[in-house]
Amino acid sequence: MNSADYFRRQIQLWGPEAQEGLATRRIAVIGCGGLGSTLALALGGSGIGEIHLVDFDEVSLHNIHRQIVFTLEDEGRNKAVVTAELLVRKNPFVKVTAHECDFDTFAVEAQEDFDLILDATDNLPVRERIDRWAKGWGTPWIYASVEEFNGQVCFFDRADFGVFAISDHMPGGIAAPIVMQIGSFQANLALRYLAGLPVAKDRLHYFYYDGEGELVMQKFMLPIEE
Repeated sequence: MNSADYFRRQIQLWGPEAQEGLATRRIAVIGCGGLGSTLALALGGSGIGEIHLVDFDEVSLHNIHRQIVFTLEDEGRNKAVVTAELLVRKNPFVKVTAHECDFDTFAVEAQEDFDLILDATDNLPVRERIDRWAKGWGTPWIYASVEEFNGQVCFFDRADFGVFAISDHMPGGIAAPIVMQIGSFQANLALRYLAGLPVAKDRLHYFYYDGEGELVMQKFMLPIEE
């Protein structure tokens, strides 16, 4: 199979050099639930050379309607493993590693740096630890969250996640379309960055649907560390 044929439409978008550069990139996706499923599908076939998927959880019945990687046959299996299997079936040019553990264990065991870290968790304290870990490596990361009819995405470079109030808030209800929309925006930022295209950094994008179902987006610059 020829990679130029496989990635032909992307090569038309940004040229062969950018596509070849993606093959040298190494990313970690923390969480393989709703956001992680969307990220995996959006990025897994993009030409990124190495993808690490981190999740300790197993697929539950109530996950399947919105976590688009999974089917009924996957119930009870580890989410990272199932997601990795799908990615290698879709793309013969990607190396995918599934880590069946929580983020803290992964952070201790990881021996190499990444080009980008993607948050797909639903836990504010874990996101704070991702921020500290990423800054320890000097690596940017992309935060995303989604709940009910709203979501947030931010490419963290120099800003501190500590600007958010850290709590053990449990997310409310959710449906698949808003999860996919927020995950797709997060994946777009990731792919632009990895392909060498301009990306707005340290800017919080806040999305919500109003009472008539219209999508509204607001943007806020976060304080920058000096």
